[in-house]
Amino acid sequence: MARTPGRTPRASLSKERVLRAAVALADAGGIAALSMRRLAEELGVEAMSLYHHVADKEEILDGMVDAVFGEIELPSGGAGWRAALRVRASSTRAALSRHPWALGLMESRATPGPATLRHHDAVLGCLRGGGFSVAQAARAFALLDAYVYGFALQEQSLPFDTAAELPGEVAQAFHQQLADQYPHLTEMLLEHVMKPGYAFAKEFELGLDVILDGLEQLRHGGRRRARC
Repeated sequence: MARTPGRTPRASLSKERVLRAAVALADAGGIAALSMRRLAEELGVEAMSLYHHVADKEEILDGMVDAVFGEIELPSGGAGWRAALRVRASSTRAALSRHPWALGLMESRATPGPATLRHHDAVLGCLRGGGFSVAQAARAFALLDAYVYGFALQEQSLPFDTAAELPGEVAQAFHQQLADQYPHLTEMLLEHVMKPGYAFAKEFELGLDVILDGLEQLRHGGRRRARC
């Protein structure tokens, strides 16, 4: 029987291929663009064909999140916990930049996949190997992710990243009309944001240093201040 033009035989489908297509759809149009029907169209099959490989959309979302975790560089204790977690933080931020839709899903799935579990275990192992107690490692992990995810959310939400992208009317308003009413905000804009070379992305490393410095103090002093 002749095959419908543009359709791919069901036998060529796999769960991996379905997940790759789902990630690509979400990257292009956000998570709202993902539906079983739209995914089937992208793959050139009938929607029912997807259910031979995934149980439902929830399994697809679990797999997509696991795929993103699989892109994050795992920390290695060979370079020391601080250097390893710096690399891991930067890799996490880069993955969230490639897949903005993942930010709201990374820690919300109730059925983590193997890449997710491997990632979490490696981070905790790096912290434990660096001298953190079990409780300290848990707190450090939560603090690092709160910073990285929060920065990624800000980065995705800001209307501009560099001084050159700052709308001219905004700068002019603070120069001429709003300086008296908002002196500290004006000072920040004029003395920091509007300076040549400013980029919000550069703030990431500075903030990460502050977090890592704090974790170093926790590692050394936490045993005396808290029983953990």
